[in-house]
Amino acid sequence: QVQLVESGGDLVQPGGSLRLSCAASGFTLDYYAIGWFRQAPEKEREGVSCISSSDGSTFYADSAKGRFAISRDNAKNTVYLQMNSLKPEDTTVYYCARAISTCSLEAIEYDYWGQGTQVTVSS
Repeated sequence: QVQLVESGGDLVQPGGSLRLSCAASGFTLDYYAIGWFRQAPEKEREGVSCISSSDGSTFYADSAKGRFAISRDNAKNTVYLQMNSLKPEDTTVYYCARAISTCSLEAIEYDYWGQGTQVTVSS
């Protein structure tokens, strides 16, 4: 069955970096756009970034532009989110998800989700 498993979340100091991984199985990653989202308690799920299946185009929320970089390695069935210059407000659970169609930062456009990985930015 379709599975997405995130990893790489950790406790990091402000200004630090983390690389999140999203390991996909049960489908051919090459054919799907993959997005990263985050959700703080009692807040709506926020789209962070997306990478397309066709040409590898990337999209970012304003909060992620210039700091985060999404990439994919189809041979390893994995999508990555490199996060630099982390801020305390980046603290939350991060999820990857499979897009139903094209890249989007709207959660409704995704059909399968991972279980999430916790990122904590604190000194």
